[in-house]
Amino acid sequence: MKVLIVDDEVIIRNGLSTVIKWSDYGFTMLPPAASAEEALQRIPDEMPDIIFTDIRMTGISGLDMAHEVKQQFPGIEIIVISGFDEFTYAQQAMREGVRDYLLKTSRPGEIVQAALKVKDRLEKRRQSQAQGKAQEMVVNRGFLRRLLASGVSPDEQAQEEFKERFPDLRMDEGQGQLQVWMLSIRLPEHSGDGSPGGDLLGLIGGCLAESVPCAWLEWSGMLLVLTRVEEPGALSRMDAAIRKVQPSTGYQIISASGEPVSRLGELPRALDTAVQASSYMWLLGGEQSIRYADIGKRKGIRTVCSVEEESELSSLLRSGSRARLEAWVAELFERIRSSKEATPGSAEAYLNSLLVAAQRWLERAAASIGYTKPLQQQDALNIRELNSRPDELLFQALERIMKQYGEMSAATSPVQRAVEYIHEHLGLSLSLQQVARHVHMNPNYFSEMFKKETGQNYIEFVTQAKLRKAMILLKETPAKVSEIANDVGYEDIKYFNRLFKKFTGQTPSEYRTSSEFCPSID
Repeated sequence: MKVLIVDDEVIIRNGLSTVIKWSDYGFTMLPPAASAEEALQRIPDEMPDIIFTDIRMTGISGLDMAHEVKQQFPGIEIIVISGFDEFTYAQQAMREGVRDYLLKTSRPGEIVQAALKVKDRLEKRRQSQAQGKAQEMVVNRGFLRRLLASGVSPDEQAQEEFKERFPDLRMDEGQGQLQVWMLSIRLPEHSGDGSPGGDLLGLIGGCLAESVPCAWLEWSGMLLVLTRVEEPGALSRMDAAIRKVQPSTGYQIISASGEPVSRLGELPRALDTAVQASSYMWLLGGEQSIRYADIGKRKGIRTVCSVEEESELSSLLRSGSRARLEAWVAELFERIRSSKEATPGSAEAYLNSLLVAAQRWLERAAASIGYTKPLQQQDALNIRELNSRPDELLFQALERIMKQYGEMSAATSPVQRAVEYIHEHLGLSLSLQQVARHVHMNPNYFSEMFKKETGQNYIEFVTQAKLRKAMILLKETPAKVSEIANDVGYEDIKYFNRLFKKFTGQTPSEYRTSSEFCPSID
């Protein structure tokens, strides 16, 4: 707590400054002032908490100075220490807001006691003010939360209440704009998992409020900051304030700013665009600051994986290589993030299409070998989870599928694995020797075991498997018969037609017609 002594007598002011060990009582002694004029000039910069002043001085009197100080800085406490023991002076001093009236003949202990009484009063007052302000801020944040959560433009009454509660954010006469910022606070990657609590969010919000006019509150695990933008350059003011706060937290702060609005009635749009910008945090992983203006016109990427990608993924999962899977996921995300059109929604849908394709592959593999144990289903990825650890989430989901396939393969016979391999490669002309090599068996022994377990010889099994797949394609796709024949490994369409009719009793065209094929809408 800072103390300033004002007296035109050098002996008095220096004596009061040095005789008493002010630091022992929790005070910091400012250099004494030789006049009221000097004190009035220094007070706005040095902001003392307590002023000891004489009354009669050259120039402005101590009481006149007290009057002016109380007008400009009512929180400063003033104690008169005078050589005149007159009731009139004391009475006037009290009218000017002076807290105590001492004589210069007072002992050091009496002076210290007077200062300690004022100090105690100041601390209680400030504590009470802080509590009142904290309660007011809680109420104000509650009002702002309700205003934003409603999703509708505030009515006239709400707009007037907003102006009263947040005077620094007023936009009278069309001056300035309001903008919503969403701040995600996370530990650096090398620090491991961790998320900030409300205390840290509040600390950051309070620090930002000291640098820029704003209101803040916790919002869906992030810090929402509503700030006033005076001119385009104010954007950099907010960025600068965030950069200033970040080192003291030990956390990484990623910011997303919405579209500035010129009317309080447009506040829902300000919030919506900020939330949209914040959803890009995982997609633009290298960006510290994301602006809606930079991403608002993106159109999105394709949302369904291709047949080639599905085939590549199934081959990768079948390999059982964790390192290859990890590298594949990293390359996939690099490709998505490098797209100038990628949006969180389209990327989320695309990633989930890969997950669905992998799950369907696993189910087909299980069915082809007669595996009856229940398979673990993978939950769909969602935007909120992707915002925190997208690469890790996809990798973990695909790794679980890979492990299930490995466990399933280990629990099945070589013939069952051969059957699954055949179903995965029906478009190729696989010889018995190739399949036997895949399951590490002697071809002759494999042929015997294959017929024993399936009830069919190798050629009969493969032919029927190809024809069953053709039946599915004829029912579920609009592909030409010749294309379907090629898909299941037959280049000679006439030969394919003969085999198909012998197996089903109908030509491919007749089968498609009888199945009442209806192409799906893309």
